[in-house]
Amino acid sequence: MGLEGIDGTVAVVTGAGGGIGRAVVAALAAEGARVAAVDRDPHGLAGTVEQTRAFGGDVAPHTVDVRDEAAVEDLFDAVETDLGPVAHAVNVAGILRTGPVTDLSGADWADLFAVNTTGVFHVCRAAARRMIARAAGSIITVASNAAGIPRADMAAYGASKAAAALFTKSLGLELGPHGIRCNVVSPGSTDTPMQRGMWQGPHDAEKVIAGDPAKFRAGIPLGRIAHPADVAAAVRFLSSAQARQITMHDLYVDGGATQRA
Repeated sequence: MGLEGIDGTVAVVTGAGGGIGRAVVAALAAEGARVAAVDRDPHGLAGTVEQTRAFGGDVAPHTVDVRDEAAVEDLFDAVETDLGPVAHAVNVAGILRTGPVTDLSGADWADLFAVNTTGVFHVCRAAARRMIARAAGSIITVASNAAGIPRADMAAYGASKAAAALFTKSLGLELGPHGIRCNVVSPGSTDTPMQRGMWQGPHDAEKVIAGDPAKFRAGIPLGRIAHPADVAAAVRFLSSAQARQITMHDLYVDGGATQRA
């Protein structure tokens, strides 16, 4: 049985060129949404479109950089003109920079916040401006469990995701009276190109699952690294009518890695 409240609606998904974003596009399209897939990488978008249309999903690619304020506004105007009113906005676009704070460049810090935080602001504001007039809508930000627990060598990344998560939940306070829900999904280690980019050997997945006491990092109690579809399933639920009473929530999809109470 499918979820209610998605079929026939319009969704905007950023970071749709691969990984979790591609999985979110597929999950919402499978429920009958008309999806505007957004990414700054046209080649990644082409792969997402091909995969989604292979099962009959309705998807339209848009090459947009979420750091560009005007481009994001133009995106929402174009989507609403071509597809209809946006009912779901999902922020997945994100970048990763790792390493000790003492080695982190100012450019790396600025890049992380430009995409992971300011990009979320641009998309959320554009979505909210249009949803308020209709007194309905759902906004979801895919953050990270690194936003809720200190991670060695990931201080800047975690800070950018924590800012995005708190911004999204605070926005939920403002938009609640208009019937608009704002939620956060916080993945842990997920099998994506971003995750694999941190690996250096054939056994790194096992090391992630086991944890690293030297870096004060716990393992994953469920004993597996997430698949992008696991995260997309959480987004799909929070987008649905079954989650109509859920807002300002932060759903961790990390196999228990952060041992959230």
